Amino acid sequence: MDIILVGLSHNTAPVEVREKLSFSGQMLSDGIKRLRGYENISECLILSTCNRVEIYTIVDQSEIGIARIKDFLHSYQTDLPIESISQHLYIHKNEAAIKHLFRVASSLDSMVVGEPQILGQVKDAFDTALLNKTTGVIINKLFKKSISVAKRVRTETKIAENAVSISFAAVELAKKIFSSLRDKRGMLVGAGEMGELAANYLVSSGIKEIVVSTRNYDRALTLAQTYKGRAVRFEYFLEEMSKSDVVICSTGAPDYVIRAEHMQDIIHKRRNSPIFLIDISVPRNVDPAINKIDNVFLYDIDDLQAVVEANRRTRKEEADKGEQIIVEEVETFTKWFKSLEVVPTIVALRDKVEDIRKRELERVTEKLRTLSPEEIAAVEGLTSTIVSKILHGPLVALKSESDSSNGLLYAETIKKIFNLEVRVGEENSEDDE
Repeated sequence: MDIILVGLSHNTAPVEVREKLSFSGQMLSDGIKRLRGYENISECLILSTCNRVEIYTIVDQSEIGIARIKDFLHSYQTDLPIESISQHLYIHKNEAAIKHLFRVASSLDSMVVGEPQILGQVKDAFDTALLNKTTGVIINKLFKKSISVAKRVRTETKIAENAVSISFAAVELAKKIFSSLRDKRGMLVGAGEMGELAANYLVSSGIKEIVVSTRNYDRALTLAQTYKGRAVRFEYFLEEMSKSDVVICSTGAPDYVIRAEHMQDIIHKRRNSPIFLIDISVPRNVDPAINKIDNVFLYDIDDLQAVVEANRRTRKEEADKGEQIIVEEVETFTKWFKSLEVVPTIVALRDKVEDIRKRELERVTEKLRTLSPEEIAAVEGLTSTIVSKILHGPLVALKSESDSSNGLLYAETIKKIFNLEVRVGEENSEDDE
């Protein structure tokens, strides 16, 4: 019995391959049910996001299981030859698969380390598998553990703190300047992609109002509707700036659209109330001389990039702490998983010896008729104690060796000595969460 992971991600495959192998909606539900029907696969789950497609399975024979998974992937995307798919795949088994999942859930394997979306995607994949009844004791415990590990990494490190995108960094700086954005007004000048993202972050951060002004007024109206704000015609945006606390400039103009003389007039109208300008345009659209004006805070894309790089270094340091947590948690889970090799043997041995004890007592029932209930109870207790003491040594040895390389050998030896029949599924009865 092995945990097998077969997958591909942004680290191994280009987007044109990932998108062809992705699963979503009904296709995901149909896919895992179909995969569960393959011979040799007893449990399965598919994690499919824009950056990865990973298939987690429990199999009886690892090589056969891997071949089945590859066949399954190819059957869903016949446009790609199986050799073309295989060159992008990574395959992990048991401890390596456990470690990989814990790193994925904790966003240590993400394109942007510390991003929060992946944990929600792991939970969704788990919920879908549960709904379609394609998992069992092992994958259930594995994914529950991965979620708790991810939460521990986020709690005990600062991996999710500090912005690592230009747009997010801009909004984080605005928060530091104003403490809170809830009573502030924001303005987006232009419709560049990073500017739109920054405006979206402003709205998510609870800014009171967002105003949009672009040369294309219809475009401004559409964006304003998206952010539940209002549009202003481009020829009036300077007048509107005097009412705005945070201004994001992201136009395609070849020169400055906000000059120092404009800002002098605006800050005068604001009675020197602070204003924060974010120039994400290339070339710059805000005159850098504006920085010399009191109560005006101007950051351009280079300033923000420096902040992002510093934050990335900080996240890297925190990610190293997260990796140490992963090592600890993998060891804990691996011990439990290895114990599954011996637990069914322990259960079978207990059952067999207890059955012998009961049958032997029943055989001498006639001879025990003269005993009082108390004396019969004493005999029951005595025989149970004898059985427990006989089993103590073998069971202690089995349990102590369960997480070692000798665990399976000990279990097989016990089965032969006592002629045990170990039933599949008895691993569920002991040592589950």
